[in-house]
Amino acid sequence: MPAPYVIRGSVSLPEAELMWRFSRSSGPGGQHVNTSDSRVELRFDLARTEALPPVWKERALERLAGRLVDGVVAVRAAEHRSQWRNRETAAVRLASLLAEATAPPPKPRRTTRIPRGLNERRLREKKQRSDVKRGRTGRGWT
Repeated sequence: MPAPYVIRGSVSLPEAELMWRFSRSSGPGGQHVNTSDSRVELRFDLARTEALPPVWKERALERLAGRLVDGVVAVRAAEHRSQWRNRETAAVRLASLLAEATAPPPKPRRTTRIPRGLNERRLREKKQRSDVKRGRTGRGWT
């Protein structure tokens, strides 16, 4: 693997905590397809990791609860014919998944009021438009 996969800031995925599993992939491959294990499954034990700050870890466990099996998140990649490229894809996918899951919640929306003048102007223009359209009828021209 080249560089460590950065989640956000100075926090990255520790290579020692990544569990790799390889199997035969479906799809293109030619004569070599039946002998190479190009599909990659990358597993990361989110519940037991020490690489993430505690706040991030809680957030990720809460947001990824539907994807976790015994506190472990799994990502698969089988798009490429090369195991190396599938490893890269899986690691990047896991890093982006964790970055999204550990992101801080958005700021709450502040409720705002429509200014009174704006509302009055809208109603005045609406009335003018109504008068213009009413003037287009043929009534009163006899």
